[in-house]
Amino acid sequence: MKRHNKRVGPLALAAAIGLGAGVQHADAADELSDGWRFRAAIYGYFPDIGASVAFPDGTGTSIDVNADKLIAHLKFAFMGTVEAQKGRLGAFTDVMYFNVGGSRSGLAELAISGQPLPPGVTADAHLDVKAWVWTLAGSYRAVASPDGNIDVFAGARMLDVRSKFGWDFNVDLSPVGGPPREGTAEISVTNWDGIVGARGRVNFGADRRWFVPYYADVGTGDSDLTWQAIAGLGYAFDWGEVIGGWRYIKYDFKSDSRIADLTFNGPLVGVAFRW
Repeated sequence: MKRHNKRVGPLALAAAIGLGAGVQHADAADELSDGWRFRAAIYGYFPDIGASVAFPDGTGTSIDVNADKLIAHLKFAFMGTVEAQKGRLGAFTDVMYFNVGGSRSGLAELAISGQPLPPGVTADAHLDVKAWVWTLAGSYRAVASPDGNIDVFAGARMLDVRSKFGWDFNVDLSPVGGPPREGTAEISVTNWDGIVGARGRVNFGADRRWFVPYYADVGTGDSDLTWQAIAGLGYAFDWGEVIGGWRYIKYDFKSDSRIADLTFNGPLVGVAFRW
């Protein structure tokens, strides 16, 4: 199955705690003090979401769906992070939740167990996808200086996807071994993967108020491979920072999974506070 992406936004600006992508404190010396330091932010994420899914049709075959052909709008989204730092040691947890869906009449871009629909066959179809992505990690500040810092970290990421697909074909394919003319199917996938990565920032400009935050991780476990990358540009004020950037998350699943791949890909904007 091929991978596809589809713009589902813009997402409404989501209230969140922290920008796990690498929002860092402006004063590196402060961060190595014995006291606890925390971060909080409000930001929005405007991604494309892509997925290739095989829904069981109840006859031993499957209906293969590319989510970009059906997903048209966001129903609800939440994204947030909590982060704490004490000296060189830290921890963070990042949560994203999406509820997206859409419908289409006369859809021909479906497949039956990997085979395209016969000419002239279409379906009225609807698709709903709910997904949680939760990352939890501990970190170590390997580099801390006025010019920036680097954290290395290790942890885990959980993905929970629940999807429901409904169809109504314009002809009955069951006499030739196809799916019922109409029906619904649901799938759910929960994956846990171990991850390792690095994140930080590079400060520059007058008083080092401008900075480039960055984040990257890679992992495996229940998935064949998952990885994430984030980069952006920010400006530090006395009260906090403003940040803009790009976030990409990719999943490649094992061959026996109903979901072949899943991506979140798009810009983000945020306002961070620190104390």
